[in-house]
Amino acid sequence: MSPTRSEFFQGVRASLPIVAAAAPFGMLFGALAVDNGLTVGEAVLMSATVFAGASQMVGLELFGASIAPWIVVLSVFAVNFRHVLYSAALGRRIGLFKPWQKPIAFFFLTDPQYAASEARADRKLALTMSWYMGMALPVYVLWIVEAYIGGVFGSLITDPAALGIDFLLPIYFLGLVLGFRARPNWLPVVIASGLGSILAFYTVGSPWHVSLGALAGVAVAMLLPPQSPEDGEIAP
Repeated sequence: MSPTRSEFFQGVRASLPIVAAAAPFGMLFGALAVDNGLTVGEAVLMSATVFAGASQMVGLELFGASIAPWIVVLSVFAVNFRHVLYSAALGRRIGLFKPWQKPIAFFFLTDPQYAASEARADRKLALTMSWYMGMALPVYVLWIVEAYIGGVFGSLITDPAALGIDFLLPIYFLGLVLGFRARPNWLPVVIASGLGSILAFYTVGSPWHVSLGALAGVAVAMLLPPQSPEDGEIAP
């Protein structure tokens, strides 16, 4: 097997936990979209073009309200502002990408895609386009398929919370955060992000708490002195 093909399938294997964790939410979006007046085709189109679960949920909620379009755009931007930070950080890692490949990579940039890319770089493995797309494509394709399934069959599941499937993705994200616990100043940054998000949620409200919590963590990371793993950080 060629190195390019091998890296692609490494990415596919890395995508499997994400596919499993995100499936309930992809189907939930499809179901909610149809319940809010969208057709199945429109729900699928939104998943294919936006490809951001939280933003799709926020947009879906706001589309049905009698509010100005700029508020919808600003709210979606608030939810996805963290991707500006992701892109800036990932830009250091994709030196092997060709110029035309970078916009494609940024389109497929999601929370787990960013975390897995950073983890791969921490292991001193090359971040290639083959690996990146091997991970991104299964998540993207199945996200679209899940929107279709949810739109068509979503009414059969009346209460996802009763089955516990709504908790799969938070557990996965918690695992992503813990995976970076060997990073310098990890704990104070996580605490600052969590407290900042909670404070913003109860003062400013959703969806701004997502981005404001992230900015709180960034601010603390900038203020803290640099550390090395030998300074007492927890080993992975």
